[in-house]
Amino acid sequence: MSLLQGIHHAAYRCRDAKQTIDFYRETLGMDLILAISEDRVPSTKEPDPYMHVFLDAGAGNVLAFFEIPNSPPMGRDENTPAWVQHIASKVADMDTLLATRSACARRASR
Repeated sequence: MSLLQGIHHAAYRCRDAKQTIDFYRETLGMDLILAISEDRVPSTKEPDPYMHVFLDAGAGNVLAFFEIPNSPPMGRDENTPAWVQHIASKVADMDTLLATRSACARRASR
């Protein structure tokens, strides 16, 4: 039997916390739960400012992002195909999926 009762959140890096929050709020209707800004890493006390934001993904699921401005630009694991690296969400039906995909494409083209 697993000791885990669930996953509290999954966290990813973002370039701009405000833009990320705006996208998930406006496009997917996710609410901001919490934003934490620190000048030091709590576990190591290393000076490294960051913003950590948490968004409500529904049904007790939380999606989080870190904006870490003093780190080198982010990239992706070049040894892993792009189609492997993703977040998958459950929606009501195919029409909702297609409408959301269109909204995301429109937003990306701005």
